[in-house]
Amino acid sequence: MTDPSVIFVDDDPHIRQAIAQALNLEDLPVRCFEAAEQGLRCITPEYNGVVLCDYNMPGMDGLEMLSAVQALDKTIPVIILTGQGDISTAVSAMQQGAYDFIEKPFNHDGLIELLRHALEKRHLALENRRLKAQLRHLARPGPRILGGTPSMQKVMDTLTPILDITANILLFGETGSGKDALARYIHENSPRGAHNFVAINCGAVPENLIESELFGHEAGAFTGADKRRIGKIEHANRGTLFLDEVESMPMPLQIKLLRVLEEQKVERLGSNQVQELDVRIVAATKADLKTLSDEGSFRADLYYRLNVVKVDIPPLRDRKEDIPMLFHHFVLIAAARYDRESIPLDASQAARLMHHSWPGNVRELRNLAERYVLLGPAALEEGEPAAKADVSGRRTLTETMDSFEHSVLTSALNACHGSIKDTMVQLGVARKTLYDKMKKHGLDKAEFKD
Repeated sequence: MTDPSVIFVDDDPHIRQAIAQALNLEDLPVRCFEAAEQGLRCITPEYNGVVLCDYNMPGMDGLEMLSAVQALDKTIPVIILTGQGDISTAVSAMQQGAYDFIEKPFNHDGLIELLRHALEKRHLALENRRLKAQLRHLARPGPRILGGTPSMQKVMDTLTPILDITANILLFGETGSGKDALARYIHENSPRGAHNFVAINCGAVPENLIESELFGHEAGAFTGADKRRIGKIEHANRGTLFLDEVESMPMPLQIKLLRVLEEQKVERLGSNQVQELDVRIVAATKADLKTLSDEGSFRADLYYRLNVVKVDIPPLRDRKEDIPMLFHHFVLIAAARYDRESIPLDASQAARLMHHSWPGNVRELRNLAERYVLLGPAALEEGEPAAKADVSGRRTLTETMDSFEHSVLTSALNACHGSIKDTMVQLGVARKTLYDKMKKHGLDKAEFKD
């Protein structure tokens, strides 16, 4: 989203100069034009700003410009400047959709306040449009990757350039941090999405069965193999094979998997025929495979084959600003599943969730959201670890609210990359208020710049 700005149209050069100086002193970017047609060329439905124009102008007048702007986007605020004899026309403009009108001669402070309110309204309209687009995206089938913190943005920045290529990916993260969801996201958003996503938990399949699970077998290959079985690797052809807990794979199987990756061929147990493969491997681990390979418990050559691109998934405790959004998302899913009403969290409850250390990560949060839907707010008062703030001692309401305010400020500054103007608009606060709160919480805008 571009920086908010004002387009000002007036055929009087002295008024244009006066308005430009007044707005620049208030740190409001403005572009001045002497004719409505010139200003209109700078306006699109994505324009992040407002239009201030005189009513009486040669050529296209203020009402005609209002109509032209509304044809582009009815949510762009248009403020009309009028002379004393134009009040009835200004009222008519309001009826036609103008945001407001201001009479000449006007008070600069009043104009600035009016413009700030209009800019905030426009920002909210664009934000609402963006959120609706996100909701439409989220309504589509497939996995969701939610989170706006820098650590999650780093994950997405790593993944986005490689979604369309075949490179193998190694996901590293704690239990419950979302490795499965991320693997499915990679598959669904790649050209392989129309083919099979095949997942196998290497730590959950007995060692004597995992080879058959992965490679398949012919009838009679071993006792009990009464018919042919297509293995997971072959079933994933042209798609994605997800190897969860890959650190648990037995050493003999690691050797066979390495050969598959090198040759892109697979041979079923008991068969002499080789099947050609086109498969992408996404492996996931909660262990440091490099350390395991150095210790000799994981093959170094397989590690390097899998680790073409490594993605570190942050634990939930390192992305706490995402917790309210994630919790709300899981609540909506659970409410739809159980046909229950979703009750929004209050500020104190949200702050409490954000203070917990979440050893079970996103999985733990999702489970709590389900209990919350089924049991109501009482679920947050249970003796479960997930329901209690992981802090020593009791917290007063003031301490809780201060902590929540700090999280909100940090999240907004992160989202706005340290821009004071954008943060003011997003939070709906005055500049002095924002600076006072940043000082209170020891926040410096420079920490949030890219």
